[in-house]
Amino acid sequence: MAEKVSILISEQEVADRIAAMAAQISEAYRDKDLHLICVLKGGTFFMTELSKHLSIPCSLDFMALSSYGDGTKSSGNVKIVKDLDESIEGKDVLVVEDIVDSGHTLNYLCRRLNERSPRSLKLCTLLDKPDRREVFVHVDYIGFQIPDAFVVGYGLDYQQKYRNLPFIGVVEL
Repeated sequence: MAEKVSILISEQEVADRIAAMAAQISEAYRDKDLHLICVLKGGTFFMTELSKHLSIPCSLDFMALSSYGDGTKSSGNVKIVKDLDESIEGKDVLVVEDIVDSGHTLNYLCRRLNERSPRSLKLCTLLDKPDRREVFVHVDYIGFQIPDAFVVGYGLDYQQKYRNLPFIGVVEL
């Protein structure tokens, strides 16, 4: 059975908001060496575009975590699938995530990253679903707050499909 996907946030709205967030982050980190950590796979599209719009030097690293499996709801059971390639000790770190949903994944990730002694650790997400929050997570930079719907596009997937959509869409199952 094929899923229907309707547009929630247009390609232009996403592009405009990412450019605005990059300007805000560039100002906040103007005199610092920013280290971006992308949460794979979903955060790839967002971090790529965000980093292209930053007006400051930055370094990049990648981490993969899993709490979904093939379902549409977080299992709450988080595991590291791919760890960082470099140390973050003493660095100003910005975690770049596609979506904050239940909060379990980012809560787990922030606890683990803080154990590695970064100078600072902040969070940036393209999408925030506050109605689904089960665990508190402070997010410093939010692209869009969205309703409790299963979204795809711009890196977000449903069973590994739809990541390549240039907009944020809602999957109607």
